[in-house]
Amino acid sequence: MLDAEPACLLELRKFVSPEVVFGAGARRLAGRYAKNYGARRVLLVSDPGVVAAGWATEAARSLEEATLPFSLFTSVTANPRSEEVMAGAELYRADGCDVIVAVGGGSVIDCAKAIGIVSTNRRDIREFEGVDQVPVPMPPLLCVPTTGGTSADVSQFAIITNLAARTKIAIVSKAVVPDLSLVDPVTLTTMDPFLTACTGIDALVHAIEAFVSNAHSPLTDLHALQAVRLLCASLLPSLRAPQNLALRGQVMLGSLEAGLAFSNASLGVVHAMSHSLGGLLDLPHGECNAVLLRHVLPFNFPAARERFVAIGEAMGLKRSRLGATEGAAALIEATDELRRAAGLEARLSPRGVRKSDVPELAEQAIHDVCAVTNPRRANRRDLEVIYEEAL
Repeated sequence: MLDAEPACLLELRKFVSPEVVFGAGARRLAGRYAKNYGARRVLLVSDPGVVAAGWATEAARSLEEATLPFSLFTSVTANPRSEEVMAGAELYRADGCDVIVAVGGGSVIDCAKAIGIVSTNRRDIREFEGVDQVPVPMPPLLCVPTTGGTSADVSQFAIITNLAARTKIAIVSKAVVPDLSLVDPVTLTTMDPFLTACTGIDALVHAIEAFVSNAHSPLTDLHALQAVRLLCASLLPSLRAPQNLALRGQVMLGSLEAGLAFSNASLGVVHAMSHSLGGLLDLPHGECNAVLLRHVLPFNFPAARERFVAIGEAMGLKRSRLGATEGAAALIEATDELRRAAGLEARLSPRGVRKSDVPELAEQAIHDVCAVTNPRRANRRDLEVIYEEAL
């Protein structure tokens, strides 16, 4: 906690979280827990990559061992689309499902959340954009996350692509917090280096933005700083030793800590701008975050100087490097070193982003719910400048 902010201890804040089971073997408990929730037929949501890795098959076996029938839905893409959500909701309805089990990364879990929303509210998923716009809770949702970064398995966020409008919509509500997350670091051993890097950097940005968010609290601060420590210590070593379960466990725990932080403190303009890029150009979310972070840091630094100093110390930087004049530069250098070592892009233009895209990108980002909790208020022109710098 920062000594300069004792008043925040008295501010009203809420903190929501699902039940979490963490550790090797947690993934095998899906059937037992689904039965505990009274399931009669389960909708098992996954994607082709997770099926190929074998994790969806393990979940299916767990359901079979619990004598639970299930329907399998795997038509989920990297940035899940509203059409996919509606197709999944139709399968849920037609087959008489009453519990959802999601096995996969953030895309799968967000799609499963959205399927649940549609299943109980019986409206198009695009109608639930915004904060607290879900009137009827979704059916029980059990998650087995297979990536170390998105933390959709513990968050009150669901991000869905509106393909027709070329935008991403953010649905934020405690009604979309899963009931259970079975967090098993073993699932990370099948991630390729690019996915490991993207999701790991995404988790780090979750932690940083949650810590400087204008909605932070003492509870979220604890999780955010611990996430920074864990991820900065373990992400790069886990890339070099992908089968090392101790390192994968540290990354998975860092992702979980970051998820608990951002779910309750929200995020900032890095994510607002990244959502815009994903909606317009279908780009990898974590890589967009990695590029944008270095350009947002100097914009936000003056508005939350002491908090960024604390982040720098959690990353392992000496306080002497984080003084008033050098602090932002030291943080940018540290995050750049991490991004480069992880093998992620330095600019947006190699990913096909053009200067002519900037006005539309900024227009979408300024209306993203994540922009509201940025520590420094940004206008449309501010975001245009950041996008242009990142090209």
